[in-house]
Amino acid sequence: MAEYFLDARIREGRGERPALLTESGTLTYRDVHTLANRFGHVLTGAGVEPEQRVLIALPDGPEFVGALFGTLKIGAAVVMVNPHLKLDAIEYFYGYTRARLAVVHRDTAAAFRAAAGRAPHLKRVLVVGDPALEAELARVPEALDTFPSHRDDPAIWLFSGGTTGQPKAVVQSHRSFANTTECYAKGVIGYTERDVTLSVPKLFFGYATGSNLLFPFAVGGAAVLFPEPCTAEVIFAKLARFRPTILINVPTMINHMVSHGDARRQNVSRLRLCTSAGEALPVELHERWKAIFGVELLDGLGTAEMWHIFISNRPGAVRPGTLGQVVPGFEVSVRDDDGRAVPPGEIGALWVRGDSRAIGYWQQMEKTKEAFRGEWYVSGDLVRCDADGYFTYCGRADDLLKVGGKWLSPQEVEGCLLRHPGVKEAAVVGVVTSDGLIKPHAFVVASERGAGAELAEQLKTFVRERLEPYKAPREIVFLDALPRTHLGKVDRGRLQKSRRA
Repeated sequence: MAEYFLDARIREGRGERPALLTESGTLTYRDVHTLANRFGHVLTGAGVEPEQRVLIALPDGPEFVGALFGTLKIGAAVVMVNPHLKLDAIEYFYGYTRARLAVVHRDTAAAFRAAAGRAPHLKRVLVVGDPALEAELARVPEALDTFPSHRDDPAIWLFSGGTTGQPKAVVQSHRSFANTTECYAKGVIGYTERDVTLSVPKLFFGYATGSNLLFPFAVGGAAVLFPEPCTAEVIFAKLARFRPTILINVPTMINHMVSHGDARRQNVSRLRLCTSAGEALPVELHERWKAIFGVELLDGLGTAEMWHIFISNRPGAVRPGTLGQVVPGFEVSVRDDDGRAVPPGEIGALWVRGDSRAIGYWQQMEKTKEAFRGEWYVSGDLVRCDADGYFTYCGRADDLLKVGGKWLSPQEVEGCLLRHPGVKEAAVVGVVTSDGLIKPHAFVVASERGAGAELAEQLKTFVRERLEPYKAPREIVFLDALPRTHLGKVDRGRLQKSRRA
């Protein structure tokens, strides 16, 4: 990966091209290469050896990129986690990954240092922003030979985006990252050296690692990095400041952006496209985005297990409400519970194969055998495919609800609720009632504070008038914010537990 994504740019003579754009200034490819080499020397000096794990818990910035490529250049494996984890979660990741070293930021270092006392395998915590580390990076050589990793060696540990239980590590190889870059980034999106990318999700999320770092680096483009949390105001400001050509987005932020009072006054003229992934994108949101911004919005589906997007809409061939078509280089099949292909238009489990398949789940052999079946990965997502090869997301197998003997997709109800002006965000889960039946309950973040019974009844009626009556939520619960997982997805498990409590 270090050779493919970084070293090759130097050999091609692109060392002086902009690679990273930040509020503090621009780093060229040569600057990034030197920073990665210096990090590699520091890691080696700290005792990190090939194939060992380095945990990176940093905000988006040059140091994240330097630490990531520095780890890969010495043949070690990267473990990326949210830098704002709580103490118990840090202890879990330390113990589960047996990381040899952690690279953290001084603003969040206290918790990572506190957890280190219970991590016998962890030998050192490097703190970005600490003068001692800055001095050490300055002392070591600028040059570093890249370790000859094999394409099937572990490269990066990603974490599944499940909404229940502890995160499980998806061990991905060097091969996967290069393969998806060729198939999706170059083949579908058409990244070029003229592109500048800006991302809503942060780099520790695999979607952003690819779209806002590896993909532009593979072609000599540039990525915008900023550490602050994302809001619509922040994204609008970065769009005006850096004028990117590709915006990497998620449905929640798309909703915030189109709902913003100044949305129509924003200058997005430089954007050639926007991508969406991570959660289902309701057709209502898609239509509002296109009406307000006029920028092509490409929804798609990917997983950590197949690293990144393998079904996507593509420029000039977007069908709102669908995930698009299979990315060339991958094969997708829709199957029933017995593994047989279902006819076009019918809902089934998503099976996918291609050269981005993970090695497996770390210390989770039973789940590995269940999910990885020969060349195929069985995702647990339910989809349907029409006669033209366009896929529609129908939810996770464990999210789909059977209400009154009929299947209900929470995403369909959520999309309907979002069409009401009083709804800012919505999540629908199944709740078992006292008589043992499953009924849909909706959790809503209202557009204005103080929402109560009157709006709740309006929303129930609103859904009943637009969908089949059995799909209407039996209860509406108003929240200030929806709970989210370590990857920023709605934590449906926590919502269900809150109704059982």
